[in-house]
Amino acid sequence: MKHIVQMTVNDEPRELAVEPWWTLLDVLRDQLELTGAKKGCNRGDCGACTVLLDGKPIVSCTMLAVQAHGRRVTTIEGLMREGAPHPLQQAFVDVGAVQCGFCTPGMVLAAKALLDENPNPTEDDVREAIAGNLCRCTGYAKIVAAVMSVGQR
Repeated sequence: MKHIVQMTVNDEPRELAVEPWWTLLDVLRDQLELTGAKKGCNRGDCGACTVLLDGKPIVSCTMLAVQAHGRRVTTIEGLMREGAPHPLQQAFVDVGAVQCGFCTPGMVLAAKALLDENPNPTEDDVREAIAGNLCRCTGYAKIVAAVMSVGQR
C-alpha cells in the first residue's frame, strides 16, 4: 500500500505516492528524475547519494522516502539559480576538482552544508565535512582547494 509523502524538493512542493520500502534516493532518481544523486554502494558508505535534508547532509540510499515527509530536500540540481552554477559548483570546475564526476554532487552538497554553517572553514574542517564522501579519482587535494576558495570569498 502506497503512502502519500509531501516534501519540498529544490524549493518546490511535491506530493508523491511511495511504497513504504522505497528509499529517498530511489524516489529522487526514479519518480522525480533528479539523477544527480548517485547510487554507489547502496548502504551509506560512499556518500555518492548525499543530499541535504533541512540543510544537513544525509545519505539518501539509507533513508526511507516516507521519513522525508514534511521535510526540505536539496539535490545538486537545486543549487543552480537562473541557469548559473552555484559558486561552489563553479569552484569545483575552476580548480579541477571534477574528474569522473561520480562523487561530485555528494561532495558539493556536503561542502555546501559546511559553508552554510561555517563560511570560513579551516582545511581540517573541510576534510571532516567531506569525510563521508569517497572519491577514487582526485586524491581530495583539489576538492579541498575548491571548497577553501569559496570559503575565503
